Amino acid sequence: MSWLLLIIAGLLEIVWAVAMKQSEGFTRPIPTLIMAAAVAGSFFLLAAAMRTLPLGTAYMVWTGIGALGAFVVGITFMGEGLTALRALAALMILGGILIMKAAG
Repeated sequence: MSWLLLIIAGLLEIVWAVAMKQSEGFTRPIPTLIMAAAVAGSFFLLAAAMRTLPLGTAYMVWTGIGALGAFVVGITFMGEGLTALRALAALMILGGILIMKAAG
């Protein structure tokens, strides 16, 4: 159950990162409110997952999901470029998440 909470927390991290970008420096109220709600939900679920998961594992997986998700959203929907080095960096983050999950 903790891993499911952690994954949902990571997905909410993607939501708040995208909403923060869309808020245009907190000048647009709806994306700003979405960001605030997603941050609160993400932190709450991260804290719940940390009841049983180790701090380093939970935090690393949470930030990794958020980083990879924001990367994919940026490329897919926001016109950000994909270079070989950016792709390699993303794959390294994914590898780290998978190794951390396998480690316990």
